[in-house]
Amino acid sequence: MSNRGMPEPIAKRFGYAIKRAQHALRTRMDEALRPLRLTAPQYAVLAAVELDAGISNATLARAAFVTPQTMQGILANLEREDLLARTADPAHGRILRAALTGRGRKALAQAHRIVNEIEGAMIATIDPKQAEEIPLLLLRCAEALAKSAKGPADSNARRQTRSRAVRAQTGQARR
Repeated sequence: MSNRGMPEPIAKRFGYAIKRAQHALRTRMDEALRPLRLTAPQYAVLAAVELDAGISNATLARAAFVTPQTMQGILANLEREDLLARTADPAHGRILRAALTGRGRKALAQAHRIVNEIEGAMIATIDPKQAEEIPLLLLRCAEALAKSAKGPADSNARRQTRSRAVRAQTGQARR
């Protein structure tokens, strides 16, 4: 297994392996989607809109792993290419709801085929049972990190609040 110049102890680390696989996937997707004039984030947006027409920009940004500001640019480009159309929400005029155009549905169907082939190549050397389990395991890893990111900060805030309460009760509160 090639480690692309990274020292072996680092190359074998779980986080490095995930990032390397993600980078390889993203690079391959961008190359393969280029003839369709799409990038991986644009594909993610079109796929999300296909499943949930009218999805909010903020949710799209999270789904594509980009900032809301970047999402505005992605949506504008997709709209300019006539792959999606945005219309004002009837209840909230400032909110724009996205929907695929006919051209967008065609491009997305082609993109789905391309991405399925890439994912197939990615897991071709893995046992089918493992290929089913890996996404579930990675989602559990992501959830564990999300929880641990909230945990220490929350417990630190609780600790500080308790400390202030104790100081206040003992007359040691800062003035």
